[in-house]
Amino acid sequence: MIGTRRALLWVALAIPAALMIQRFASGEALAMDLYHPSGEMTVRLMILALLPGPLADALGHSRFLCGWLAIRRNFGVAAFLYALLHLVFYVLDMRMIAAMLDEVVIPGIWTGWLALVLMLVPAAISSDRAMRWLGRRWKSWQRLVYPAFLLALIHWLLLDWQWGPALVHLAPLVLAWSLRFALRRPKSPSRSIA
Repeated sequence: MIGTRRALLWVALAIPAALMIQRFASGEALAMDLYHPSGEMTVRLMILALLPGPLADALGHSRFLCGWLAIRRNFGVAAFLYALLHLVFYVLDMRMIAAMLDEVVIPGIWTGWLALVLMLVPAAISSDRAMRWLGRRWKSWQRLVYPAFLLALIHWLLLDWQWGPALVHLAPLVLAWSLRFALRRPKSPSRSIA
């Protein structure tokens, strides 16, 4: 049953990518037209991977949050795959390695490359086997998704210059971490005398 649900999740996660590839293959969209949707899917999936941890810490492990926690690695791996698709559209648009190398010095470009590199490690070790093999170190490596997420947002801001959508995507994580901080703060000792 769990395997079937996970397979259905992956089918759902693959549908937007299939539609983007179909639009490109049919000539309906150029590679450059698909930068934004593939990049936005990457960021949204990163948020889905990052949100349940602080929410569960702040609100407790409800059935819903436990279910979300159980599939968050899938969202993280899917985010990396969408980032790769984003890169494929970039390569198809640029066509020449020399042109891509010329752009590496642009902050809006190298932040994207660095975000992708940082996402590579957590995606590569997202299996149960890797978790067992790495033990306590596994969580430390997985935390690379946080700087990767921030770099992905900076990449978006520097290339798109539309602050509103990027900040809207950042808001749920800021709220979740604020909630986690507020609810986990040590309580001040009571002044009342028993």
